[in-house]
Amino acid sequence: MKQAFSRSICLLGLAGLCATPISCATNGMPPSTGSGVTPLQWSQRLADSEMGHRGDSLKWKPGGKAKWDYTTGLFTFALLKLNEYVSDPHAVQFATDTIGSFIVRDGEISGYQPQDESLDNIAPGRTLLALWPLTHEERYREAAALLRQQLETQPRTRDGGFWHKQRYPDQIWLDGLYMAEPFYAEYAKLFSQPDSFNDVAKQIQLADEHTYDPQSGLFYHGWDEDKSQPWANPITGTSSNFWGRAMGWYAMAMVDVLDYFPTNHPARPKIIATFQKLCAGVVKYQDPRTGLWWQVVDQGGRKGNYLEATASSMFVYAMAKGINRGYLPRHYEPVVLKGYHGIIQNLIRDDGVGKWSLTHCCSVAGLGYGRDGSFAYYVNEPVVDNDLKGIGPFILAGIEVQQLTGPPTVATQQIP
Repeated sequence: MKQAFSRSICLLGLAGLCATPISCATNGMPPSTGSGVTPLQWSQRLADSEMGHRGDSLKWKPGGKAKWDYTTGLFTFALLKLNEYVSDPHAVQFATDTIGSFIVRDGEISGYQPQDESLDNIAPGRTLLALWPLTHEERYREAAALLRQQLETQPRTRDGGFWHKQRYPDQIWLDGLYMAEPFYAEYAKLFSQPDSFNDVAKQIQLADEHTYDPQSGLFYHGWDEDKSQPWANPITGTSSNFWGRAMGWYAMAMVDVLDYFPTNHPARPKIIATFQKLCAGVVKYQDPRTGLWWQVVDQGGRKGNYLEATASSMFVYAMAKGINRGYLPRHYEPVVLKGYHGIIQNLIRDDGVGKWSLTHCCSVAGLGYGRDGSFAYYVNEPVVDNDLKGIGPFILAGIEVQQLTGPPTVATQQIP
């Protein structure tokens, strides 16, 4: 596997990852090195490091700060997915202890507020569906059913698109496609609800119709049906910029939904075509020097803009998985490998004592309530290390890049 990965990278002339040691230079500091580290082992490194960084801080405690949160859901889901390739009881226990801390015996979710009608609250349901067969505890199935019930009453635009949240009326955000649709599709498959696939497909289609910009080939962050929000274009209703992570959420949503979608469903080819359209647009804006993507995707090099870790990890994951599943042609492979190499070379920092960090993560971005969707807004939100919105996709990206470059292998617990 290691030889296959190095061979694929060498075809790109990216000697930094072919050679031993692997360079991980960041922040102008001397490069840290590792010897012969495979993508799967990089995923394990970041997973182990982040579990160490977080400790029990993500667990629900009365009066504590932990929340029922999509970022916690994404990280724990990634840990369980990694466990399918790297048997790691510690990671399974971390995910079980973290998500399990919120779930009481009858499936009630501590801290979950259905009245918020927030799609963000649906995303951790994927971890619930993964824990149910692992633990054989009915509380996880019952909690997943509670989240599924929210989708029955979730407010919608006039053409049927889910509002992102109650506090964002009449608005579709690309973020929301990842928050709801993979869970929605998986639930439909597990519990034989075939009509739900039509609705999942509709959500993906409406996001495409309302946010795609054919001139750039990119997708706007959000759309306001009433065109009344301060951030909305008064003619189209779209926001004004192409935020990287928003498109990353959308890309991951589509490629993950397809895991559960019936192969003979009439909407499946359209979902694949939309995914291909997004990837074709995003590829045009990959930074040629680093292989990364910018916070505001189409304005690379503009003062204040920066190469951003969460979006870059999401794009690498989605495109690698797209190639592995046959949704993208193999000529995307150099794009994926250059992006993956760029993350490791530019955004991974060796913290010493066996811990690693993912740097240059946009902490948060949204629309409304003073957030105007301008270029200045996006580039001035806080930039942090080890945001779970980057760690989770990076772990998943390593799994897919490992498969892309050769047969999957099992990493040992004693990684280099």
